[in-house]
Amino acid sequence: MSKFHQSIFISILTILFSIQAYAAPTPSVTSPEIADQQSEKYIATHLSPDRDQVESSLHVARNLSLSHYRKQPINKELSEKIYDHYLSALDPSRLYFIQSDIDEFENYRFKLDSAIKTGQLSPAFNIYNRYQTRVIERLEKQTEFIEKKITSLNFKKNEFIETDRSEMPWAKSIDELDDVWRRRTKSTVLSMKLDGSTLDEAKETLTKRYKNQLKRTLQARSEDAFSSYMNSFTAVYDPHTNYFSPRSSENFNINMSLSLEGIGAVLQADNEFTKVVRLVPGGPAHKQGQLGTADRIVGVAQGEKGEMVDVIGWRLDEVVDLIRGPKHSIVRLKVIPSESQAETKTEVIKITRDKVKLEEQAASSTTLDIEREGKSNHIGVITIPTFYADFKAMQEGDPNYKSTTRDVIKLLNDLQNEKPLDGLVIDLRGNGGGSLDEANQLTGLFIDQGPTVQIRSASNRVEVLEDPDPALVYGGPLIVLVDRLSASASEIFAGAIQDYGRGLIMGSPTFGKGTVQSVRPLNHGQLKITQAKFYRISGASTQHKGVVPDVILPDTYDKEQVGEDSLEHALKWDSIDAVEHQFFNAAQSYSEPMKKKHSDRINANQEYKLLLEEIEFLNSQRDKKQLTLNEALRKAENKELDKIRLSLINKRRSLKNLETFKSLEDWNKFEEKDALENHDKAKEPDFIIEESAEVLLDFIFQKEVLTAKSIH
Repeated sequence: MSKFHQSIFISILTILFSIQAYAAPTPSVTSPEIADQQSEKYIATHLSPDRDQVESSLHVARNLSLSHYRKQPINKELSEKIYDHYLSALDPSRLYFIQSDIDEFENYRFKLDSAIKTGQLSPAFNIYNRYQTRVIERLEKQTEFIEKKITSLNFKKNEFIETDRSEMPWAKSIDELDDVWRRRTKSTVLSMKLDGSTLDEAKETLTKRYKNQLKRTLQARSEDAFSSYMNSFTAVYDPHTNYFSPRSSENFNINMSLSLEGIGAVLQADNEFTKVVRLVPGGPAHKQGQLGTADRIVGVAQGEKGEMVDVIGWRLDEVVDLIRGPKHSIVRLKVIPSESQAETKTEVIKITRDKVKLEEQAASSTTLDIEREGKSNHIGVITIPTFYADFKAMQEGDPNYKSTTRDVIKLLNDLQNEKPLDGLVIDLRGNGGGSLDEANQLTGLFIDQGPTVQIRSASNRVEVLEDPDPALVYGGPLIVLVDRLSASASEIFAGAIQDYGRGLIMGSPTFGKGTVQSVRPLNHGQLKITQAKFYRISGASTQHKGVVPDVILPDTYDKEQVGEDSLEHALKWDSIDAVEHQFFNAAQSYSEPMKKKHSDRINANQEYKLLLEEIEFLNSQRDKKQLTLNEALRKAENKELDKIRLSLINKRRSLKNLETFKSLEDWNKFEEKDALENHDKAKEPDFIIEESAEVLLDFIFQKEVLTAKSIH
């Protein structure tokens, strides 16, 4: 495999991986207002850049200006974007800076470009140091508030808190910010009360939380400031271009090798929380089935009885270290589910740590036999969790090395030797990508020969990858299933199948990651930089829009949190010239009568109705802009939400003739026991697979009817 294709593999393997250390504090320029509020007890260390960081910043600037796909010059326009992103990265919920700070920083808005070009890091460090000071002030204040005033909180008063403050105006004064934090603290304490904690327990938890955050803030290093600034600089080029500090580089490399003993989840800093970006297919968390994409981790405990450590406000690398551990050991995660606001609802999930093994990511198969017009029809289903290849075994000359394509060939041969297939479903749902070469070769199993994908470099050179093998392994009816988490290599395969008209694409629009990254060493850390872009053989980019299915089905993922179009500064969709290729006309053969049959079936399907009901519920929670701070109202809301959740759970279990539960507590106990017994929920059958098989049969029978008509 060429170095270029190796770099592409690295870029596709993990779709959003970024280790962004949680920004911590330090004093700098001290305004009169700050001096009035400054603690005598805690004073932040003044952070300054070192020579390595200055040199590294110049290297990053040179690489971005010369090699990034976007070709964006370092100018005043870019300076403004960096400035806004940096403030947002440090204080995303506008909880620390006040308007007078922002007014003072405005002097930097259009000057960061010249500072970057000359290696001047003082503007970034001045802002960071002020941030440090503000954080220390606030944490001291909140610790004192919890100690002296927690009992004064009035939970009968009708007040609200904003669930998202990212677009709120900066507080005009410390007093105004005090009220924001009072409401915030009140909401947290109320959630704890309703979760069963006493006021004393809430006091103890929050005191410990703020003191731990204060401790970490006081331990801030110049690398924290530098990493935050450099990642704001790289982020305005695109969200997949990142600076990795020496420590972050180590974590990145560990995750790329998938050698980590842990839970098999890609994590990212999200304000003061640690958010699950995606689950590694075949990993412990994926197999256990309770942890989900966009869930936020707020606590970590070791073993069955270890103390739950509050990790709100912790640095990402520290949370990762806490979650890691020896295989076969248990870690307990306290999480806020993706649909919940703030800490209104938390769950504790037990996961047994293990290594992510290649064989557990391997493609697998099953079959469905469906009666249609007096005939039993044999449908094969091949699930591909990721596009993998055992490069080490390959390089060592092992003739039996594992790869996606080799495994799928074997599965296809086994399926067809067992009984001739009437149709085939390729399930790519949740597949975040992997090896480009494997996506290319896999496409070749379903076409005779021809191009599979185009890659345009930053210099506008276009490389067309071709099917390397003219052999056709399977030429029958085909459906490819995708969802919002299908990304990169998955989108290349699905896009090629769609462009050839070789089969139908079914599901929800895919992630939309159509960029290529390479990792470049620096004198200090590493730079992951976007260097190219993928294009389909039709000329359309897979970037931003993803692959739009021929048969669209809804899914439960939050489009504002999951997907390329949810990421700030993502590269836009565009197109280039198409390349000549065959066309098999599958999508065009999807006639109106077939669409009606599918629509009638799916709308009558009880599981589909339940999915729509679940989506409606999730969207209603995501759309909430405020939370009540009135205990009686919050309690009533939580009770109603629990009632809806339990109803959805029981409806789904009733459809499968499984026992139902009288309370969420009973369900949670059952689910925990079920998960610890290693029941792999990812292998449970679902109605979408069944409906895809029915759509295939519609194709088959339509073809038979048309053939019969032509004979007569």
